[in-house]
Amino acid sequence: MTSEETPGPGGEDHEEAGVGTPAPEHHPDGLDLARAAARAAATGPGTPPARRGSSAARRRTTGRVRSRASGARPDDRDPQLLEEAIGRLVASHGWEVDLKVQGVFGRWVELVGTEVADHCTPESFDDGRLVVRTDSTAWATQLKLLAPTVVRRLNEELGHGTVTVIDVLGPHLPSWSKGRFSSRDGRGPRDTYG
Repeated sequence: MTSEETPGPGGEDHEEAGVGTPAPEHHPDGLDLARAAARAAATGPGTPPARRGSSAARRRTTGRVRSRASGARPDDRDPQLLEEAIGRLVASHGWEVDLKVQGVFGRWVELVGTEVADHCTPESFDDGRLVVRTDSTAWATQLKLLAPTVVRRLNEELGHGTVTVIDVLGPHLPSWSKGRFSSRDGRGPRDTYG
């Protein structure tokens, strides 16, 4: 056997190792093995090999250099308080008024009082118009009288000019205009529901 035909460390020929060129000679201090192990650990399974080159070369090819650490000053990548993050989300989508109005619907009892809230419920809000449904015609009349006070109280909570008008609707009543003997312009059953 010649020196080129000597088997390698695992008993394999260098020619048969699959590379086609003889492996570099092993140094007795083991530094070459340590470097090879470090390269193999750096490019472990599932990780791409490290890119070489200066940051200036990366800046020319990608247009910018990304830093991994945020540094000493606050940054968007730093942990954020949930309240601040949700506040930015609400502001960016323009949901401030909608959230305030839904908060009013949820706190209706404390804003108008338990007596009024027992008989009146808010149904919708659109363009400054709040629609409130009552459970009787007597409470519809009472709420119409209290409307300026309720509007003032709601605007204190939501901001000036948010609620401009309260539409008061009476209870859901059955229709008496069907059947053979109905009259078109009759006065109906009057107020038998409240």
